[in-house]
Amino acid sequence: EISCSLVGSEMCIRDRNNRLKYLEKSDTFHTFNGMKGPDLTLILQQQLDVANETNRILLVRIDDLGRTIEELRAELAISNLKREELMTTVTSMQKALLERDADLSKQKRINKGLSKLVSNKSEKHKPANGTEDVPENSTTVSLSWTDAAYIPKERGNNGAKRKEHFNIETVVEEIFPTEKDFDPALASLMKYRDSISYEYIPGKFIKRVRRQYFYSQNGTVYSGKLPAKPLFNSNYDGSFIAGMAQLRYMYTMPVERIVKLFGDNGFDLPKPTAHNLLKKAAALLDNLHKAMRMTVLSDKYLGCDETYAKVLVQETGKNGLHIKKGYVWVAVAHNLGLVYFFYEDGSRKEEVILDFLRNYKGTIQSDGLAAYRKLGKKGFPDIMRLPCLQHIKRKFQDCGKDPDAEEIVNLINRLYHNNHLHKIGEDGWTEIKELRFRQKYAPPILDKIQERLSRITKRSGYIPDSDIYEAVTYMQNEMSDIWNIFTAPNYQLDNNEIERVNRCISLMRHNSLFFGSHAGANRAVIYYSLACSCRQRGINFFEYISDIMNRAAILPPTASVESYRELLPDKWHKS
Repeated sequence: EISCSLVGSEMCIRDRNNRLKYLEKSDTFHTFNGMKGPDLTLILQQQLDVANETNRILLVRIDDLGRTIEELRAELAISNLKREELMTTVTSMQKALLERDADLSKQKRINKGLSKLVSNKSEKHKPANGTEDVPENSTTVSLSWTDAAYIPKERGNNGAKRKEHFNIETVVEEIFPTEKDFDPALASLMKYRDSISYEYIPGKFIKRVRRQYFYSQNGTVYSGKLPAKPLFNSNYDGSFIAGMAQLRYMYTMPVERIVKLFGDNGFDLPKPTAHNLLKKAAALLDNLHKAMRMTVLSDKYLGCDETYAKVLVQETGKNGLHIKKGYVWVAVAHNLGLVYFFYEDGSRKEEVILDFLRNYKGTIQSDGLAAYRKLGKKGFPDIMRLPCLQHIKRKFQDCGKDPDAEEIVNLINRLYHNNHLHKIGEDGWTEIKELRFRQKYAPPILDKIQERLSRITKRSGYIPDSDIYEAVTYMQNEMSDIWNIFTAPNYQLDNNEIERVNRCISLMRHNSLFFGSHAGANRAVIYYSLACSCRQRGINFFEYISDIMNRAAILPPTASVESYRELLPDKWHKS
């Protein structure tokens, strides 16, 4: 509109100028409609001035509109910027919502676990109703749950004698009467009475100086023989390193606390020295760890599991060190009582455990991880797999007050109750009797469990992502392997033993927080393997490491891994 008005004004001005020039040249200039020439020129001039003023006003309006357009463009740019900021805010809010959902899901699992701990006052297996079902053709006397009810242990000493502790240092102090009128020469002894108290003296350090003498006789030099040191060119004995290893890996104390404890007891030990001693000792025990792997794989009945630990590592594309979740794998040899931890850069890939069991022949017990379920199938024909009934039972306990879930839990408890009725080696109960008993009571209960599972899948409300759906699916996947448990007399119903072993890693997560590196994790699994094996065998870990460090020091560098076999906890005897 502005452009058209401007063009129209210019055309009007040009037209009037042309008319004025024409009138000046024509005869009509002198008289036009009764008007004289000068009067007409004045009128046209006035019109021209009006047109010029109109043009000026339009130009001003054009300038104003131009500035308005620039302002609109600036506002549009600001609006676009605000829109981008708004989109960024929306994206961050969406991310926050996703993280919140993940946190809520995690907190839900934590609350579920805590509620179970609060509600479950005892780990004893109790049925919800009735007496225990035992097959009719069983010759074993059936015990009712009422008869076998748990009775809390009475408080007090129950008539037992106090422990005498004959193995500790004993100091006898004789206390005589001190009264003024008492004369030992005139008095006769009636009796004496011992009052015993136990005292604790903090850890004691000894600086042992072995003074080696040299003699010369007939041109020959003779000298005393020094005992071998576990670490070359080191002043620290095997017992010193064993004390650190016991505190670090048996009682999960961080090195900083160990150094502080030693300082409080009068020995100033630099932290780098403490780390270096454990590092060098682990290198000395590495062949022992390899022998442990070989020996554990020779056992025909293993329990396998994995647990996580945090590791401080350098990640590709990131600056500085970062904490990363890594996984420690463990295998427990049930027959030998040995434990083998191993670590592959924190990986939880199934190749780690499958490579470990590649040539194994025997029985493996584990949870329902996908990697374990491949055992016993194609590629592993020499392995029979056993599941963990506690993992299965826990799934149904998580379903709350669901009647069908409670019924499955009661049926599993029946298996446990029958399994606890007898113990091999007691009251003439043999492995043959145990196997026959298992083959009598287990099939009816397992058949009933399968029938209940099938019924649950047909009920209304059985939908994916529900707790009951997850529990039933988990048990159905494990059902074929559950039958394997009752094919031998000594197979355990669950993997609880290896769960107890994994507690040492759990305690480490709470006390030490993380491994300092992948190399540190590899050193730790060496110590944890020996510490947990000693615990399984009832051996004092401090005495074992003190002795083994000195024995390993005298083995030649070329000694084979098999030569370390006699030093493992199941073969070790205190020298």
